[in-house]
Amino acid sequence: MRILFVTSTRLGDAVLSTGLLDHLIRTYPAARITVVCGPVAEGLFDRMPNRAATLVMEKRDWGAHWVRLWATVAPHLWDLVVDIRGSALSWLVPTRRRAVFRRRGGPKTAELAAILGLDPPPAPVAWFDDADTQRVRALLGPDRPFIALAPTANWPGKVWPGDRFAAAFRRLAGPDTRPVVLGAPGARERAMADAVLAQLPGAIDLVAKLSLPEVSACLARASLFIGNDSGLMHMAAAAGAPTVGLFGPTDADVYGPVGRRAIAVRGRDMDAITVDAVVDAARRLLE
Repeated sequence: MRILFVTSTRLGDAVLSTGLLDHLIRTYPAARITVVCGPVAEGLFDRMPNRAATLVMEKRDWGAHWVRLWATVAPHLWDLVVDIRGSALSWLVPTRRRAVFRRRGGPKTAELAAILGLDPPPAPVAWFDDADTQRVRALLGPDRPFIALAPTANWPGKVWPGDRFAAAFRRLAGPDTRPVVLGAPGARERAMADAVLAQLPGAIDLVAKLSLPEVSACLARASLFIGNDSGLMHMAAAAGAPTVGLFGPTDADVYGPVGRRAIAVRGRDMDAITVDAVVDAARRLLE
């Protein structure tokens, strides 16, 4: 069986779609799945079982990226096309069955699950292997508990002040707990992370130092994750870390973290989220 799965170019939405992929893998264990995604999300699928290929769609003027993608996938007859973007592509390739996103409102995972008629929605998952775990252990050093902090986001309105991340860590950390700071490559992410690192001199700086499977391996070991609404927040929840997601301008009812131990802390804007609120939420989660 051949499945074409068109997921998001954005990391967070791509993470949320992993629940659908996990469902397909379990339902069709002999299937070979080709994933279409953007460059930022590519690494999410490197360790995915049943993956035949990852097709990375680099955005081009006049929608030329869709034409190139169509030319790659159209020569094949697919058994199933699943398209979480609701694109025209899914109607232009030969397939025995197609399942295409339609906007319904409500939580994003429920919207995605409706593509395949699933209720309840399957939870996102994280794929990594032993090599990823060993690489993370080498970078973290001695086996001590750590709190993962993700102080970055894709636009400034979603960023909680760096001094509050540091204050929350100090109040939640045990005597042996270390802070680990995560972020993506780029000068803007580095500047946001540095605002926290400057206040936590003993922090382990893993900004732009890990592949996405290694990020998942790291988050799976975290005692706690605190982060802005971002792809890293969704990865933390998928990896099973106790996850506190911080929401100001974005809707936590739609994009809140989804996992066994995950909670959203909300404010009318990021500045309205207090350290007390984050610490209280984290303690409730850990209890």
